[in-house]
Amino acid sequence: MAANRWDQWLTEDGLLRIQGWARDGLIDKQIAHNMGVAYSTLRTWRDKFPELAEALQKGKEVVDREVENALYKRALGYWVTETKTVTLPDGDMRVEEIHKHVAPDTTAQIFWLKNRKPDQWREKNDLTLTPSNGVLESLMELHKHGRNVE
Repeated sequence: MAANRWDQWLTEDGLLRIQGWARDGLIDKQIAHNMGVAYSTLRTWRDKFPELAEALQKGKEVVDREVENALYKRALGYWVTETKTVTLPDGDMRVEEIHKHVAPDTTAQIFWLKNRKPDQWREKNDLTLTPSNGVLESLMELHKHGRNVE
């Protein structure tokens, strides 16, 4: 079998490797590099072979969900338990658990809201000017007669 042919990637092992790379967060160009093919070749194969497209998509869905969960957690704040080894005066060692609160992150909150509720939270508001009460027509009439409007 020739090296880097599509059929070696359509095996169970090949598809599993591709899905794993996608799950690890690699973009398609990086996956193509790992496969030893050009990015354009991977795109062609992805369009031609549904099982390859599915492996790429499945891997990315897992990572996307993990990132969404991490963003959500960061936006709301959370508790974390840290362990610390303490040496006592008599030389004995003791492991202590420390519960810490990680404060909500306003940047994560803003990002979440801008993407989940763009109509309410986007920074740019579209402003559409419409003529009212014949103002536009009056200006056009003045311009037509050569009068300057200041």
